[in-house]
Amino acid sequence: MFDTTPEAKVAGGSLDEIGQQEQLPFPFNQRAFCRYEPIEKKIDFARVLVVNDLLRYEDDVSDLARSEWNGTLETRLKLERKISGMACENISKNLWRLIKKPKLMQVHLSEVAQAVKAYRPDAIVMSGTLTDFDYYNQNYIAKFKEFIHETRTPVLAICGAHQLVGMSFGMNLTTLDHLDPAQKRTNRVNEYQYRFVRIVDAEDPIYSGIQDEQSGIWQDYTKEARVLRVWQNHGLQVEGVPEEFKLLATSYLCKNQAMVKLSEGQMIYAVQFHLEK
Repeated sequence: MFDTTPEAKVAGGSLDEIGQQEQLPFPFNQRAFCRYEPIEKKIDFARVLVVNDLLRYEDDVSDLARSEWNGTLETRLKLERKISGMACENISKNLWRLIKKPKLMQVHLSEVAQAVKAYRPDAIVMSGTLTDFDYYNQNYIAKFKEFIHETRTPVLAICGAHQLVGMSFGMNLTTLDHLDPAQKRTNRVNEYQYRFVRIVDAEDPIYSGIQDEQSGIWQDYTKEARVLRVWQNHGLQVEGVPEEFKLLATSYLCKNQAMVKLSEGQMIYAVQFHLEK
């Protein structure tokens, strides 16, 4: 019969003795769970414009898309609309978690300039994308470029929006193996699911609190090696960093994981990963 008393010996010691042993050092002390950590709402009130950057209708696409997607256009647009709903919902849920009394408005990429004038938000959060930008109505791209150079409203651009910001400030977009996107539309190298990115400038305010000793074991990577574990889902990248921006995070496959512009009265944060997940 098995001895099930508390004094039973297991693997070199009693259960009590093992429980009193010193914990293993990082990273061997990782657990398969995270303790729940409530988020303190430090923002009393904010008007936030949530921007849907995905495609919706046939008017949103370019002639190239109509030509290459012949027969599948509506199916593709249906998928874009489905994903945009999930993306904007994730963003909105996080804003409700961070702000005591948020006031949110959702608009499409094609409407952002007019919406900012009418709504006068305190901040703008832009969603990711699914489709290469040469498939977009090019008037949308041109108008956004003009807007992002002029706006003084703080902006957070996520994933595809990060790429759109980079492109608007003169950078090329490439696949992760440095090909022109048109050369390789499918079967691209990608970063998918949880990946690690390295913090380049830990002094930037966006990283405020990452060294908090009370933050929990899930941040051990950050405390020990300035590394963040983030959700990724992309096959394109911003090739380089615009002159007006500063690099904030990088990774092996994608050098520009996060960047910021804090000049000329602008505050534009752009992240390749999905921090809203």
